[in-house]
Amino acid sequence: MTVKLAINGYGRIGRNVMRALYESGRTDELQVLAINDLGDANSNAHLTKYDTAHGPFPYTVEARDDALIVNGDEIKVFAERDPEQLPWGELGVDVVLECTGFFAKKELASKHIKAGAKKVVISAPAGTDIDATIVYGVNHDTLSKDDAVISNASCTTNCLAPLVKPIHESIGLESGIMTTIHAYTNDQVLTDVMHSDLRRARSATQSMIPTKTGAAAAVGLVLPELDGKLDGFSVRVPTINVSLVDL
Repeated sequence: MTVKLAINGYGRIGRNVMRALYESGRTDELQVLAINDLGDANSNAHLTKYDTAHGPFPYTVEARDDALIVNGDEIKVFAERDPEQLPWGELGVDVVLECTGFFAKKELASKHIKAGAKKVVISAPAGTDIDATIVYGVNHDTLSKDDAVISNASCTTNCLAPLVKPIHESIGLESGIMTTIHAYTNDQVLTDVMHSDLRRARSATQSMIPTKTGAAAAVGLVLPELDGKLDGFSVRVPTINVSLVDL
C-alpha cells in the first residue's frame, strides 16, 4: 500500500525529504501529494533542482501555478498559513511531514489532523505533550498505531542516541557530556549584526560560535532510562553541511 504524504514547509528539510524519496527509488511506497509553502512554485522548483550542498537533483522538476512536476509526478502546491485550512482530507493525505519549525507542539501540529490528515511527523524537537519522540533504529519499535503526532527529534539527537544506547546497554551510563560541532543554520546571520545574544551577533561564515543545545537532554525522551544523565553544548562552525558529535 502506498502511503500518501504532504510536506508542510519546503525549506532545507522539506526539500531534502523530496530528494531522498526520489533518489532512494521508493516513490511506489511513499507518494508526495502536496506541498504547502509560502514560496512560489517557480522558486521552489529551482531550489529543488539546484542545491548548493548536495548538487543538482537528478530528476526533472517543472513548475506550474498550482503544482510541481517532479520526474513526471504532479504534486499540488499551496501557500496557506493556517494548516487547518488545507485540503488534506479531500486529497486523502495519510501523513503530513511538518517541516516548518513553527508547528512543533501537539496543539499546533494537530491542525493538520483537523484538516483531514491521519498522522503528523514533526521534523524537530517537540516537547513532552506529543504522542512520541522517535529516533529510528533506537526506539522506533515503541511506536503504536494510536500515535498520531510524533517528533523525529533533532538532527543532533538522531546522532547522539545511537551512540549512547549501546554504551548504556553494555556497561551502563551514569552521566555524560557531549559537544556537537554543528554546521551553521538559517537562524544565524551572514555578517555581524545586532542580536540579544552577542555570540549569535557574529558572522556565521567566519566564526566558531558556542551556543546551547537541548539535544542531550532530549535523549531522555527517546531513552527514558537516560533522562537527566546527559548534558552538552554546541559550537556552530562555518560549514554548510555535516555536523559531528563528540561524546
